[in-house]
Amino acid sequence: MVFLDRPVVVLTDHTGNDAEGYALTLPSQQLLTLARTLTHGPVIAVALNNAPDMTALAAYGAQKVLIPDLGIYSPRVSAIVADAVLACMSHISPAAVLMVANYRGKEVCARLAARTGNAAAVDISTVTVTDEGNFCASRTALAGSWVTNMSITESTPLFAVRPMSVDEEPIPVPTAPQIEHVSVQYSPEATAVCLQSSQHQPATGRASLTQARTVVVAGRGIEGDFTLVDSLADILDGAVGATRVVTDEGWAPRSLQIGQTGVSISPNLYIGLGVSGAIHHTVGMQSSENIVAICDDPDAPIFEIADFGVVGDLNEVIPQAIDTIKKVRNAQ
Repeated sequence: MVFLDRPVVVLTDHTGNDAEGYALTLPSQQLLTLARTLTHGPVIAVALNNAPDMTALAAYGAQKVLIPDLGIYSPRVSAIVADAVLACMSHISPAAVLMVANYRGKEVCARLAARTGNAAAVDISTVTVTDEGNFCASRTALAGSWVTNMSITESTPLFAVRPMSVDEEPIPVPTAPQIEHVSVQYSPEATAVCLQSSQHQPATGRASLTQARTVVVAGRGIEGDFTLVDSLADILDGAVGATRVVTDEGWAPRSLQIGQTGVSISPNLYIGLGVSGAIHHTVGMQSSENIVAICDDPDAPIFEIADFGVVGDLNEVIPQAIDTIKKVRNAQ
């Protein structure tokens, strides 16, 4: 394995607020883990609040934390964040910049590429360093039917990495990172945007769809009844997702839609209940590590990519599966 000597910058995301405190998100923990595999130099985190989760940042290897001065501006505005990251980059000349491939991260990645002239790649699933010292990144393309590998020779490439593409791994002996506050000169186009309002999504009691290790997905076959979907997700501590037809029918909110016009997921375990496997859905989930499909149509396309498939009636298969899981857990 080849490592670089220059620092790698990670734009981190936190949840929380000033009153209750902030917690480092799981995708950011994964990015810090990834950064450590790329360089022997320092891993530098950029935090967009004045009270970042220093315990978690240290645990996952951040050696320095840069806190750009946002002033009156909101970190929800991608142009503001891009200016802030650019100010941090000018201090250290990093080998690469990593960010989460969420909506804001993709916009920030594109803005930084336009401002700096550096290469940008979004929705990346892997990043490595070649023997020649270049970066190699991969992502799915053409509706998920191909994996594209890219060699990037730019001095400071920008990567937006898909959540759950990397397993987070803390370092054995954390040390307190150095904190540095960075002043920022904001561009007119960034300050022209003003955040009017922001509403936090109500908590469901389950893991976030894009960050869950297990996702149970409802397809047309559930016929609008989420009872078995919710029960299986609850016993597996998983998130609930849906196909486009399920949201089109009004059986689930659009926020749960997975696929080409929804969110992309890469959980350790994907379980599709009554999912046929149309291409506009599978493009958003086929990078899952393990794919399980339960459907009563033996010719459903989902079985072509499934690691384990069951042809049968959901109302018979899932209750038996739940009972078996409970028995196994009780026996442990």
